[in-house]
Amino acid sequence: MKFAIVGCGLIGQKRLRSLRPGDQVVVVADPVLERAQALAAQAKGAAAVNDWRQAVERADVDAVFVATSNDALAPVTMGAVEAGKHVLVEKPAARNPGELVPIIAAADRKNVRVQVGFNHRYHPALQQARKLIDSGVAGPLMYIRARYGHGGRPGYDKEWRAKPEISGGGELLDQGVHLIDLSRWFLGDFPDVSGHVATFFWDMPAEDNGFLLLKTAQGQVAWLHATWTEWKNTFSFEIFGRDAKFHIEGLGGSYGVERLSYYKMKPQMGPPDTTIWEYPGEDRSWHLELEAFVQAIEAGKTPLVTLRDAHAALTVVYEIYAQAGRVPKA
Repeated sequence: MKFAIVGCGLIGQKRLRSLRPGDQVVVVADPVLERAQALAAQAKGAAAVNDWRQAVERADVDAVFVATSNDALAPVTMGAVEAGKHVLVEKPAARNPGELVPIIAAADRKNVRVQVGFNHRYHPALQQARKLIDSGVAGPLMYIRARYGHGGRPGYDKEWRAKPEISGGGELLDQGVHLIDLSRWFLGDFPDVSGHVATFFWDMPAEDNGFLLLKTAQGQVAWLHATWTEWKNTFSFEIFGRDAKFHIEGLGGSYGVERLSYYKMKPQMGPPDTTIWEYPGEDRSWHLELEAFVQAIEAGKTPLVTLRDAHAALTVVYEIYAQAGRVPKA
């Protein structure tokens, strides 16, 4: 397939490295032309432009990676969809749920596949947990308890993620949407949403901590905490069934070795039977996500993670913002 990459920062570079043998990036775009040129050099012959429209409207582009700051995700995705291109857009796909509504309609009208980059669904520990849960070994699921966070870096409160007019929100919209998406993947929708956001440490108008209590219509619960004040980078996702518990922790790199612990209840209860899988080495979720995206295109099927999934996650985030009186002005 022939791709365009819009946004040539860290994530755009990761998307380039995730390509399959035979795939080609024919054009890259970034407002900073020098950054586009640097990525084009890595892409071996790709054109470099500073206007994303020149990239998404090219006739030789099959699909577009949208890896911009949050304020540009929706307009670039809409432009690519209207040009008849398939799109893999980074999470959260927009600054707020309202920005996604016209894109969903346009993608349906144009009959193109749009996948949202919730790549955590493709981490091997989460894939294995999903497989085991689908097999029935956990019994009915009861609740989820999860934490995700990092501590930022000097000057973090001056970066674009700290500016709600660009980002749409703070940590709840950054890492928090991953926790929300994963919780929806295992438990389903959350009609009952409550929580709290706060700015404890960083000098910025966006929140650096978000706390959520989400409930399904059946009464299952997701208890989530996303934080930019986690001084040791942490990912912990626990899934509790009536017959077993699954604990996914670490995402590789500074988050530690990715690990799945499966605790199977014994008939007599007490200490459970325990099985542990570890997944050291390179993070392959980006590659697996791309393979799934291409398969959806080739089969004409709905991607695993859709714009409707992103809209649902953003709706949860903005319900919390509304409860806190902190809805950002876009």
